[in-house]
Amino acid sequence: MTFTFAPARREQVGLLIALAGASGSGKTFSALRLARGMSPEGKIAFIDTEARRGLHYADRFQFLHADMRPPFRPERFIEGIRAAEAAGAEVVIIDSASHEYDGEGGIMDWADELAEKGVKSPGNWKEPKLAHKKMMNALLQCRASLIFCLRADEKIEIVRGENGRTLVRPLGWVPICEKRFMYEMTASFTLTPERPGIPQFDLPHKLQDQHRHMFPAGKPISEEAGRMLAEWARGADVPPTAAASRSSHAAVTDAPVSSSPPPEGGTGADFPGDQPATEVDKLLEEARQVAMSGTVQLRAFWKALDERRRKLLEPHVQKLKEAAAYADQTGGA
Repeated sequence: MTFTFAPARREQVGLLIALAGASGSGKTFSALRLARGMSPEGKIAFIDTEARRGLHYADRFQFLHADMRPPFRPERFIEGIRAAEAAGAEVVIIDSASHEYDGEGGIMDWADELAEKGVKSPGNWKEPKLAHKKMMNALLQCRASLIFCLRADEKIEIVRGENGRTLVRPLGWVPICEKRFMYEMTASFTLTPERPGIPQFDLPHKLQDQHRHMFPAGKPISEEAGRMLAEWARGADVPPTAAASRSSHAAVTDAPVSSSPPPEGGTGADFPGDQPATEVDKLLEEARQVAMSGTVQLRAFWKALDERRRKLLEPHVQKLKEAAAYADQTGGA
């Protein structure tokens, strides 16, 4: 008999976390905060492809550092991660993992080099894609938790509108990586320069239900999130803490004291923390969390709703606007 079955039990689950964003969005700092929560003893390794920029944080965090230089072939990332594990790292940060895709000697460069040597497309992609696949297989077997910082570009598309007019349609922030990379992540987040370190849940992200309370809407990624993730990976049940529960279910009550006054007639008491039970409750809860990210996000959320769901939310629109305006004033923290 070649297979042995045992009752399913979560233990020593590998974590793959991706933080994507433009320059200034807080990727590196957030990754280090998350890592410190996962490994309070500082068993953290930092693979730096950004000309030693990770060392900017050496006075604030305890970690091992390695300077990775081109060419950024997939096998070099495998080599670096295995070396980090051998050094005793519990968490490995790769900043920036985007170099494996479009950095000097990355798989795009590799495909171009083969094309210049006469290998016709799509044959020039065969070796680079195979190497990338081997890297992903190695990452999935890694026993340390991995945090990937990824660059992101704000993409647009040109479309024809009414009367044949040319229109520019924003597509949002798109991480720079091989197209299937994000599917392998345990969780992924998009950060923006406007609100550094705060996941934007109206932008591309991946977050399982059992992890959602670890990342309250409108709150920066924290050590506490890392601690809860690590406990979950070890097999512990991690119920929402009182603070996380309040953050997830109240739109403005946890906002810090600000020089700006709270919205007239609403300080958060209008947003009860009871678990939603009906369709209206669930929709309202989703809208409240979006409102915590500010007015721009709330408008985009409203625009995406169909007419029926807009009618369900109409009695609450004013309070949602007030909450979004207050989030604008306080930075949504």
